[in-house]
Parts: sequence; structure tokens; C-alpha cells
Amino acid sequence: MSESKQLLHLVLGGELEDLNSTTFKDLSKVDLVGVYPNFAQAQAAWKAKAQGSVDNAQMRYFVVHLHRLLDPEATAD
Repeated sequence: MSESKQLLHLVLGGELEDLNSTTFKDLSKVDLVGVYPNFAQAQAAWKAKAQGSVDNAQMRYFVVHLHRLLDPEATAD
């Protein structure tokens, strides 16, 4: 059995001050959805949260590639 490399991703979101920036209106209300072991799982969580907040134009969710921050030398996505 071959184990795939763990590539951590964080999903978070909240209301933005301006749609042209990534500055949140209130950091105490940022929704920390979770940390996921790969992009596919993170993307599924992001999609569910983004679709659930479609009625709020100021709300945005993001996938942060934590593995890139933890190991900037790595080339995997």
C-alpha cells in the first residue's frame, strides 16, 4: 500500500470589507472551517461553505495551502 504525502490545506471564510480585497470586516467572526489532508477534501469543504453563503455577497471562503507555508521548498500542489 502506497501512502500519499500529506498536503495540509486550511479552509476559512468571512465577510470582507471590500470585494476587491481579502480584508475581513471582523476577525472575531472568521469561520475556520477546518484543516484537510489534501486539496480535494479542502475544495469540497470550500464549495459547500461557499454555496451555503451565496445569499451574502460580502462573504468569501478561501483555501490556504498550508503545506506551502510549512515547506516552501516543496513543489507538490
